[in-house]
Amino acid sequence: MQLIKIDPRALKESPDRMRQTKSTPQADALLLATIKAVGIVQPPVITPETGGGNGYVINAGHRRVKQAIAAGLEEIDVLVDEAANDNGAMRSMIENIAREALNPVDQWRAIERLVALGWTEEVIGVALALPVRQIRKLRLLANVLPAMLDQMAKGDMPEERQLRTIASASLDEQKEVWKKHKPSKADPQVSWFSVAQALTKARMYARDASFGDDLVQAYGIQWAEDLFAPADEDSRYTTDVEAFLGAQQEWMTNNLPKRGVIAETTNWGEVKLPPKAERVYGKASKSDCTAMYLDRDGRVQSVHYRMPAAKKATGKGAAVDSDAADESATVSKPRPDMTRKGLEMIGDFRTDALHEALARAPIEDDTLMALLILAFAGQNVSVESGSGGTYYGNRRIARHAAALFDQDGKLVLDIDTLRVAARSTLSDVLSCRENRTDSGIVARVAGDVVGAANFLPNMGTDDFLSCLSRAALEGSCKDTPVLPRQKVKDTRAALVEHFKEGRFVPPAALFAPDKAAVSSWLAKNAVVADDAAADQVEDPEAGDTDDGEASVEDAFREAVE
Repeated sequence: MQLIKIDPRALKESPDRMRQTKSTPQADALLLATIKAVGIVQPPVITPETGGGNGYVINAGHRRVKQAIAAGLEEIDVLVDEAANDNGAMRSMIENIAREALNPVDQWRAIERLVALGWTEEVIGVALALPVRQIRKLRLLANVLPAMLDQMAKGDMPEERQLRTIASASLDEQKEVWKKHKPSKADPQVSWFSVAQALTKARMYARDASFGDDLVQAYGIQWAEDLFAPADEDSRYTTDVEAFLGAQQEWMTNNLPKRGVIAETTNWGEVKLPPKAERVYGKASKSDCTAMYLDRDGRVQSVHYRMPAAKKATGKGAAVDSDAADESATVSKPRPDMTRKGLEMIGDFRTDALHEALARAPIEDDTLMALLILAFAGQNVSVESGSGGTYYGNRRIARHAAALFDQDGKLVLDIDTLRVAARSTLSDVLSCRENRTDSGIVARVAGDVVGAANFLPNMGTDDFLSCLSRAALEGSCKDTPVLPRQKVKDTRAALVEHFKEGRFVPPAALFAPDKAAVSSWLAKNAVVADDAAADQVEDPEAGDTDDGEASVEDAFREAVE
């Protein structure tokens, strides 16, 4: 074979190619991203054209050639081989049938070698078109027992949460658990849930501790570091639950307010108040009491309550309970367990707590993606879908969200299911159509981020070119051998003939919006600083607010990844 450089546009497809079925857009996008990052790793194989032609035919590597053209490469390396009697049909078949994708363990080993050579996780992610989170997930395998790695190499992989639990345990602990749960001839599959469950230890985090270093030393608490936690949070923890809770109890005793008590909790984590105590949800007064307790995570919590007024003496000193007097009255209609006002208060409390948790609580990326999909399926959301130009409300999106639940009604955070649901939801919500489904500039930015321009069809057709003015039509002749004709229809016909075997996309059809339009949108939706009333925006009809710090492209990039 001979290695030469050639313009990929000069190569012709083989009529006897084995793979006739079109590859998925995701697979093509992955290959395109890889070629842009590191080039073509394995040169395509070509053979001289038979039948009197002087060109070359692609023998192996049709997709590589196609994506090299999409990447704008002027030349690529190819291997020139002699033409076979069967036009390469047998070689093409063997190449496609014998190919096998790398299993996750081999991917991890390859990633570790790249890291050893100085590649960063971010660069590896770009080169392989994989999220950095996926790269880091594979790198967890460095802390896994070799016997478990052999099982995972067979394609039997645990979920990410299970893998994190396994990788955080010591090798000795993994070895003991593996003895009980390793596969057998009768059951070759591993219950990774059982393995992770056996290695799970209750953790009490330093960020939840109210006590200081003095009680840390007094109770002999040793902090360990969670190596897989985000770098911007205090991830120290201890598995000595008894010592942690003891230190918390002593801190509460030393810091109990004047009208305070240390309360217990129910099996559901709710605080137990004294009998007849009435919980205070608003601002507490000086006469109110405070109950301090430990929640399920071992954190110190406090609530305010007040006791009922004392019984009033009447007549000859007899005490009359006003509540008993009220109950003795005849009631025509039983009072509900909770009034409408109480239900509304619960709704307000829940909403405030939910927003506080979404702003401050640590949330895994897969959970965040699932919750974003669920939010679109809410009954307060209505979407005019661009899928076929038909109005669906949010029922169609609710179907995607329902796919995230198992038979027991629990949310399943399987990353592959999440990706499918997220892509389907975005497809139903985002639209660039010139009708009521138009999402506006956000859909343009989304298309630019995910490289949607690569999927635009050839617009060099008579139907589309007839929509262009003379000036625009003649401008389309730039960078082509077509010269403008005296008659517009002749110029259009020449362009249609030229782009019959190619692809024409005018600049006006690309997704990237004008910077001025993006700046105007950001300014319109910017958050008003220090607004004490609520998170109001400058234009109350502008829709959702934006934090004004990250660009729209960054936001969409995070959502897609």
